[in-house]
Amino acid sequence: MNQSKIYVGNLSYNTTEDELRDLFSQYGSVAEVKLIIDFSTGRSKGFAFVSYASSQDCENAVEKVNGYQMGGRKLKVNIARDDNRRPTGGARRPNSHDRSSYRNSDDRRG
Repeated sequence: MNQSKIYVGNLSYNTTEDELRDLFSQYGSVAEVKLIIDFSTGRSKGFAFVSYASSQDCENAVEKVNGYQMGGRKLKVNIARDDNRRPTGGARRPNSHDRSSYRNSDDRRG
């Protein structure tokens, strides 16, 4: 498990990476803030990941910020789990090289 990365959930869609960095830097040296954005809408998905330089800073931030009110919402903060599953995408769309979703041409006889 990656002990220096935390998950931050229940964010307002208006929350910015800078606001998160300002909040979490109060509890240690922040290495990275990654606000997750919906590709199709360009809007926040309402969660982020914050990485710290040390696991001690990370644990301190989880303890202090979980339940904190930000943007009118109560934040859900916990240690991020390492998830080795492949990312899931949207619906699979056939392309010119993949006709498996089409009927066999022999089925088109009149």
